[in-house]
Amino acid sequence: MRGAEEAPSPKALALTLESRGLVVVDVAATDTDPGARPGVRFGQRQAVLEVTRAVAALLQAGLPLTRALSAAAHVAGAETRHVIEGVCEHVARGESLAGALSSYSTLFSPLYVGVVRAGERSGDLAGAFARLAEQLDRDERLRSRLLSLSIYPIVLATAGTIALIVLAFFVLPRFAVLLQSTGAVLPTSTALVLATANGLRRGWPLLLGCTAALPLAWIWSRQTDDGRLAVSRLLLGTPVIGSLRRQALSARAARLLGVLVGGGAPLLNALDEARACLSDPLAQHDLESVATQVREGAPLHRAIAQGGLFHPLLAQLVAVGEESGRLQEFLLKAADIFEERTERAAQRLVTLLEPAMIVSFGLVVAFVALSVLQAIYGVNTGVLR
Repeated sequence: MRGAEEAPSPKALALTLESRGLVVVDVAATDTDPGARPGVRFGQRQAVLEVTRAVAALLQAGLPLTRALSAAAHVAGAETRHVIEGVCEHVARGESLAGALSSYSTLFSPLYVGVVRAGERSGDLAGAFARLAEQLDRDERLRSRLLSLSIYPIVLATAGTIALIVLAFFVLPRFAVLLQSTGAVLPTSTALVLATANGLRRGWPLLLGCTAALPLAWIWSRQTDDGRLAVSRLLLGTPVIGSLRRQALSARAARLLGVLVGGGAPLLNALDEARACLSDPLAQHDLESVATQVREGAPLHRAIAQGGLFHPLLAQLVAVGEESGRLQEFLLKAADIFEERTERAAQRLVTLLEPAMIVSFGLVVAFVALSVLQAIYGVNTGVLR
């Protein structure tokens, strides 16, 4: 087992681990933030969702918290069972459940911990777990839909790229040798195609280097602050993608705030915890500015409107919620609206992208084929003459 936890000292952490029945091999301090979430795998997300559902059902049935956690540990996989058992041991020693969950920040997000903390304060822990189960299930469904929408364009782009590589590196060189051996003057289109193919073959080390750099660029964009900031600015600056991204961030922020406020969290705490849950650095900065203005006495809707990142409709719905005293209801309503808009826009974009890619690859292949046929026809005509 490997992991990271907060502790006053390595010795204190070793004692905590030994109290869970573990044999400590090595404990060392790290410069990285243990609260940083490197990314939870699909199996772990599913296990957390199942555990949350089980705890919600058992608490609603009247079981004590420790017994509910102990029973829910059996529905988790082997990879996450020891985490739930560790949380149960923390709670049995008198710690708060939110504090115990925060020790395992790689599995439980700030949203998860915040909703549980609000449920403990309000005395409605069963309701907090029910809201968490609903939110995690909604996130998983949305993630699955977006993945399903992106599969076909990715397969189509991969197949088209492979077809062009085969043409450039294997098919066209043979035609080039055949045509050049005749001594005929090649048409302009054929010469252009052959020159492009020769350039690609000669520059294959550069192409290979660019291909190898893609995983490094992906890691840089996901693991570094500068990379995340650059990608966020690029996405928001792209004409069509920017609007889609803005609505998605508005939906995420509204959903997080609605769940936290509905669980009993104070607004300022909800803003701080929602900011920690967002992965987009520009959205984090905007929510931090919103929290600062609310702390200084500004209404929430005015602070959101002044930020400029989130969709203007979010500020309008928040204003109605504040005026009517139903902030949580209108935050969740705003989240539903933006999620529906985002899904529809993404589906339209993918629907338009698929024929555009097919037509683009088809035009390239057709241009190459016609260029080669034109050259062959010219050679045959010259021979007949």
